[in-house]
Amino acid sequence: MDDVKIGEILGPVGPGESRRREERVRERFWRTAKKAARQVPFMEELVAGYYCALDNETPPRVRGILLAALAYFVLPLDLVPDFLAGFGFTDDVAVIMAALNAVRGHITPAHRLAARRALHETEVDL
Repeated sequence: MDDVKIGEILGPVGPGESRRREERVRERFWRTAKKAARQVPFMEELVAGYYCALDNETPPRVRGILLAALAYFVLPLDLVPDFLAGFGFTDDVAVIMAALNAVRGHITPAHRLAARRALHETEVDL
């Protein structure tokens, strides 16, 4: 997946689209995470990014980047459809990695702790 496409996905959007993305992410994140757990080698960091994106203390630009990546992650049909065994989440992983690398400094120890607890409680099969 090239940088131009990732840049388009992670680019800024208006407040209405940002709210829609957040709703979509809140609604579908855990279901998608459970399906993708074995294909995403950094699931704990992904879940920490989820908590960072939903944290009102996170700067709006950072929330926007994370919500864009997470919204792409939860879409069932994207560049490479998620139902393709072994390949379905490869484009999602590229987008998520780019987003996490861009905002890594904003993911706090509290976000990481929440991720560890949530993964343990939801019994996501890593």
